[in-house]
Amino acid sequence: MPDRIAEHYERHARAFDEARRQNFVERGWLDRFLLGVPKNGHVLDLGCGAGEPIARYLIDRDRRLTGIDVSERMIALARTRFSRHQWICGDMRELALDTRFHGVIAWDSLFHLRPGEQNAALAKVADLLEPGGTLLFNTGPAQGEAMGCQFGEELYHASLAPAEYRALFAEHGLLEVAFAPEDVMTGGRSVWLARKA
Repeated sequence: MPDRIAEHYERHARAFDEARRQNFVERGWLDRFLLGVPKNGHVLDLGCGAGEPIARYLIDRDRRLTGIDVSERMIALARTRFSRHQWICGDMRELALDTRFHGVIAWDSLFHLRPGEQNAALAKVADLLEPGGTLLFNTGPAQGEAMGCQFGEELYHASLAPAEYRALFAEHGLLEVAFAPEDVMTGGRSVWLARKA
């Protein structure tokens, strides 16, 4: 994640949170994700923001949350909203957790990492999943790097090719459950659902 990503989200934490609460396109995918996460199961949300809408949706369905985000301001909001759950200000590239999770979500977050960093992050995520645990994340539809725009500022995005993600799954004991390239229901995101063997 280029260093400016952290600064961007810290600077725009309130505006991002407000916009995010109005845009819940991933609900259908979360419902599929939850089929593989038991009640009271523990979910890791990478790039959790302020906990809206994903964390709230999962908490309301009796899952325990650990959220990680680079923005201190957004983590502070999540702690205020959901004080019984764990919120960590940190960089997903430096994951060092002793806990295993029944599910991991990286929605609109993994694609801020450079391609090689995505490889390393997915390897760590696979290690953090319990056997049978579920992974939900989104990418671009093809290999490449691009600059998007948010709040009038450029924002870095990158994606591997679908075949590269599948090779990483095979290497790290993940099984593809579903892949929807440029899913119209989520505004054109390419969405992956996988399970640990």
